Amino acid sequence: MTLNNKQIRHLRQLAHSLKPVVLTGQAGISNSVIDEIDQALEFHELIKVRLSSPDRESRRAMVDEICRRAGSVPVQLIGHITVLYRKSRNKESRISLP
Repeated sequence: MTLNNKQIRHLRQLAHSLKPVVLTGQAGISNSVIDEIDQALEFHELIKVRLSSPDRESRRAMVDEICRRAGSVPVQLIGHITVLYRKSRNKESRISLP
């Protein structure tokens, strides 16, 4: 799934007041972290994740891996916080995209 600029702006606006629901530890991305992200995306559709990696390239790689394994789309990456979006698979969508 790809998002256009209008959809990204809309999702960034919605995510502004959110708190991170998943925190990655020093061990990086484990199966349990991916399971937590998958459950959070299924329920909320739009989540923030705090990444614990020290440098920018490794954080970018972590976001790419999370998106690939969880089937989500990156909306934003600022510092150690990333915003992810995935439409709910089982329920009616809570977020309507423009």
